[in-house]
Amino acid sequence: MDRGAVAPKPKERHWMEVDDEMGDAPVTSPDGRQVAFIRENNVWVRNVADGRERQLTTDGNPGRYYSSWMLWSPDSRYVASTRIRPAQKRYVYYVESSPKDQLQPRLHKQEYAKPGDELMHHLPVVINTQSGKVVTPASSNYEPQFSLANLRWDADSKHLTFEFNQRGHKLYQVVEMNADTGWDTPLINETADTYVQYTRNFRHDFKDGKRILWLSERDNHGHLYLYDRNNPRQPQQITKGDWYVRRVLKVDEANGKLIFSANGVDKDDDPYNIKYYLINLDGTGMQCLTPGKGYHTATFSPDWKYLVDVVSTPDTPPSSSLRSAADGSVLMDYGTADISKLKEQGWIAPEVFSAPGRDGKTPIWGLIARPSNFDPTKKYPVVEYIYQGPHDQFVPKTFASCQYWLQSMAELGFITVMVDGMNTAFRSRDFENVCYKNLRDAGLPDHIAWLKAAAAKYPYIDLDRVGIYGVSAGGQESLNAMLMHPDFYKACYSACGCHDNRMDKIWWNELWMGWPVDDSYRQNSNVENAHLLKGDLMLVVGEMDDNVDPASTMQVANALIKANKDFELVVIPGGRHTMGERYGDHKRFDFFVRKLMGVEPPKWSELTK
Repeated sequence: MDRGAVAPKPKERHWMEVDDEMGDAPVTSPDGRQVAFIRENNVWVRNVADGRERQLTTDGNPGRYYSSWMLWSPDSRYVASTRIRPAQKRYVYYVESSPKDQLQPRLHKQEYAKPGDELMHHLPVVINTQSGKVVTPASSNYEPQFSLANLRWDADSKHLTFEFNQRGHKLYQVVEMNADTGWDTPLINETADTYVQYTRNFRHDFKDGKRILWLSERDNHGHLYLYDRNNPRQPQQITKGDWYVRRVLKVDEANGKLIFSANGVDKDDDPYNIKYYLINLDGTGMQCLTPGKGYHTATFSPDWKYLVDVVSTPDTPPSSSLRSAADGSVLMDYGTADISKLKEQGWIAPEVFSAPGRDGKTPIWGLIARPSNFDPTKKYPVVEYIYQGPHDQFVPKTFASCQYWLQSMAELGFITVMVDGMNTAFRSRDFENVCYKNLRDAGLPDHIAWLKAAAAKYPYIDLDRVGIYGVSAGGQESLNAMLMHPDFYKACYSACGCHDNRMDKIWWNELWMGWPVDDSYRQNSNVENAHLLKGDLMLVVGEMDDNVDPASTMQVANALIKANKDFELVVIPGGRHTMGERYGDHKRFDFFVRKLMGVEPPKWSELTK
């Protein structure tokens, strides 16, 4: 090989691919005397001094093998692994119609697990490398299993901990396993009638080996709990209230303090706005380090003595200050951004608007954007940009010179809106859990109530002409709007939607639609409900979408054809998970101008600018 040549870069694993855990390098013990490795599906060790090798397990085979992801105990006596039962993998195939480097189309293959598929199973194993004793958990085989991961040794090498996520996500445990006996005891036991939102888990193991800091939503909000491993059934709740801990930034074990961010503490502010707090580990002395209305972003100094606080809202430019991390006092004011040039160009800030949702009492928050040539004496059709789901909150809360998905449509002569309705995160579990086995709800009853309140306040909002658009989950939700609320939403642009939750990625859908796959999946399917379409619809899909199976959109199209429904279908050659790229912008703009304004737009091919 030419020494001057650059070796080809290894192909990166796609995020959908699950590692088979067979190819990791040998692992050296902390004392440097032994090396653990996998040979023919079993665990072996090699003595570094003389090269002698010993086989520690004998029951490994291709159908039940030992993971190469091994972990030595701190005292170098034990090596931990998992015994794996593999599962047959599902693949999705894509035809790339127009490759850049050849005339003929190219077939692509991608690993893609879907709801209900069999999954790899892990069982923890601890091997005493001196005696050869092999220990597995004494009380459970940890079935049915979505995942078993995060193996960690205690500092004293007596116990191994791991995290078990039961299939269906109604049970999540942090388990302690004795290295000599295999006795396994749940230290943390999260349960729910709907689902445990495991994607928000936070865990900090204290250096003393006795305490664990844990984030849980068990009291209907996200809060911090301190566990004593000697008495795990009675954890101490550190934070409490109808608000959410968002992120733990600093665990100061020496001084018994925490720094964290949270939303909803300040009842006089938008409940989604984040602020930063200091609190003692016993739950006393909580104080805000970034007071004042607005969404705060804090950057702490390396020594955690200071922070730079930047605060803004969608209609208030950012201001910043240097604060003390001890009490939040302002040490230096850096000033406020100058937006006079923006205003000179006709810029109009979007409006933060709140109104009761479907229940007539819960405040729902969103944004209203208007065109820069806004005239309150005119009537304006409405276009809603939707992207929501139980994994987060989505309406922008910080300042931007252009909220693209809102303002680009508004400049065509629309009132544009975005709303966080029920089944989104960080208000309460009750608020979020509306989604359970019910993703088609999409918070839309709250959106409609919110829009009606906005129209009552602003007569220029025309609710007889309402359109909606979105991509991915928003693609699913925008079509949900058309099918479930046809008398309110009259036009829809739906891009790369996960229209049938049985067709989409496993983790997303089993978390909120449950397992095993039941009839709720069918009831929530836009394919099954396609015959309900009344208004105008444009479906968009990238033929190479590697996030949501493109067949999901094509199956909606097939169902609409069978139901003899009129619609438009746009396929983006080579397009991946997309709103439609530049061509899609063009199609979306024209679609809503035609359908909601009754105006024929100019031909793009004839425009000079």
